[in-house]
Amino acid sequence: MRIYTQVLASLAILAVAAVAWLFLAPGGRDVLAKLGIGGAVTQSASKAGGAGGGGGFGGRQKTRVVAEPVTTGVVNDVLEAIGDGEAVQTVTVLPQVAGTVTDVLISSGDMVDKGQVIARLDNREETVARDQAKVALEAAARQSQINQKIKSSISELSLYTSQIAEQTAELELQSAELALAKRDIIAPFAGIAGILQINAGDYVTTASPIVTIDDRSTILVDFSVPERFAAAIQSGQAIEARPVATPNKLFKGEVEAVDNRIDEASRTFTVRAKIDNADDALRAGMSFNVTMHFAGDTYPAVDSLAVQWDSQGSYVWQLVDGKAQKARVSIIRRNPDLILVDGDLKPGDQVITEGLQRLREGAEVDVVNQDGSKAGEQVSSRKAA
Repeated sequence: MRIYTQVLASLAILAVAAVAWLFLAPGGRDVLAKLGIGGAVTQSASKAGGAGGGGGFGGRQKTRVVAEPVTTGVVNDVLEAIGDGEAVQTVTVLPQVAGTVTDVLISSGDMVDKGQVIARLDNREETVARDQAKVALEAAARQSQINQKIKSSISELSLYTSQIAEQTAELELQSAELALAKRDIIAPFAGIAGILQINAGDYVTTASPIVTIDDRSTILVDFSVPERFAAAIQSGQAIEARPVATPNKLFKGEVEAVDNRIDEASRTFTVRAKIDNADDALRAGMSFNVTMHFAGDTYPAVDSLAVQWDSQGSYVWQLVDGKAQKARVSIIRRNPDLILVDGDLKPGDQVITEGLQRLREGAEVDVVNQDGSKAGEQVSSRKAA
């Protein structure tokens, strides 16, 4: 008897497994239909499960899901960087010779012109040497004129010697005047003088800084750019700059130069922009938030809930003819609410965002709204109203 009992129990288990396979496995309903029992079983299952029933063995229920359309997003369309500003020209003025300062002719913060004397060193010896050179030149010139008048009664050598003496005296005068001019410390270009480092009476050498002069009519801003923008940036492109200290102020400029090499350590390259500073609102040494805009690259954008992973990588469930299909994607960038992906998706395609746990390849789905109602019901009710 025990053997018969075991055989019957085994048969019962096999029967239950077969019925479960017929109802749950893909294609099971088709097998039942061929046997002529699919309709009756479905009706009984529907009665057992009720109007909103969630499954059981009474026929396959469509999986309820929420789907959202694919949109688009853009990457590499905005560049933001921190840059340091400097004057278009800047110089620290040094004396050409050593000496004692006798006069300081400007004040800190003054606007100076090109060639303007900033300070003067003691030049008494140089002044005497210049005056002596003038006297020597006058004497040599006078002697040369006399010899020229009496050249018929003097030798040609005497005439030539007097001419050489006059030319030598001219050169000595030029040398004396040059030595005297070096006692004046002058501005090499027009600009704003910084804080003076000297006072009258100071002894300075050729290594003593006198003052820094900045031509800040234009401010140059150097900033580092990731290498992915290397092909997108060219001279003349527009930039926007906001001083870090006063971010509410916006200044516009353009790219003046692009470095010809990419740094191997940081994978960046340097870009120099110029900003007009006619109203003198900016200073050398200021830091700026620099922004540049580009056309960028457009990619499909999906809800962050739609992206799933398996052993082969990331994918989304795409809704195709009422069925769920895997669409392989690679993630380009994560935004707070959307993920930009690269894959075989087009704007307007429907991707499933909720109900993902019960999905399988080719499963029929029933798209509902997030409140649980079927998609289109709310629109229909509003039209009826």
